[in-house]
Amino acid sequence: MARVCVVGSLNLDLTVDVDTLPRPGETVLASSLTYAPGGKGGNQAVAAARAGARVQFVGALGDDAAADQLRAHLLANGVGLDATATVAGPSGTAIVVVDAGAENTIVVAPGANGQLTLTAADMPAVIAECDVLLTQLEIPVAAAVTAAREARRGGAVVMVNASPAGQDRSALAELASVADVVIANEAEAAQWPWRPTHLVTTLGARGARCVSLDDEFWMPAPAVKAVDTTGAGDVFAGVLAANWPPHPGSRAERLAALQRACAAGALATLVPGAGDCAPDADAIDAALAR
Repeated sequence: MARVCVVGSLNLDLTVDVDTLPRPGETVLASSLTYAPGGKGGNQAVAAARAGARVQFVGALGDDAAADQLRAHLLANGVGLDATATVAGPSGTAIVVVDAGAENTIVVAPGANGQLTLTAADMPAVIAECDVLLTQLEIPVAAAVTAAREARRGGAVVMVNASPAGQDRSALAELASVADVVIANEAEAAQWPWRPTHLVTTLGARGARCVSLDDEFWMPAPAVKAVDTTGAGDVFAGVLAANWPPHPGSRAERLAALQRACAAGALATLVPGAGDCAPDADAIDAALAR
């Protein structure tokens, strides 16, 4: 069982369903409003745990009621919170707008996520002890860099989900220098100029492509009728982390990990919302068998 440490964000998602996404200056009426656990880090941690990994989460929660809901959700999914801090103020919040075609737009207020700090002198042990460290860009990049360096010193594979795009390029260059695997969608990949050992680009319903220093392959995704694509990329990343081989790993092992991640990402689109859309290992097995 792989030991995965996710260093990232936790948000309470406010999701509204609309017929069409609003254009600039336009107001539209929603047919429903739901509140649910989310955040790229939380979603990825839950996905990795449901896929069979032993998962620890490193992040920051506020001192509000949302923090209790987010904490309970992770614990219920077997995610360890030994290194998750509580800070004064609100937890992270995301406003997710989903249209009738399952497309979405998302706005995130970082809240506690923006206060996450990690130092070499006070480094959580779970980072040094993991097999795979997975981080994203909804937290301060400096915290992600510090965690990645510590994990790499311990021999772990460092995965970076390069989302959301738009952070300071000098800070991202530091993170790129310690990343073994970078996961990005097509738009994010176009804004990531650094060459990692493995660049995994998600292609939506078309699957994913992995470009390594000496290899390249494409993996299709199972055909599904999507209900909501929110969180599918997070599920893909979490399941990829749960199945990625240790250094150096073989091509066959990377193919198998990508195949399971593509299947999981497709299954995630069948469930509304992001925080609870990750399939378990049995569901992934069944999808691959079909």
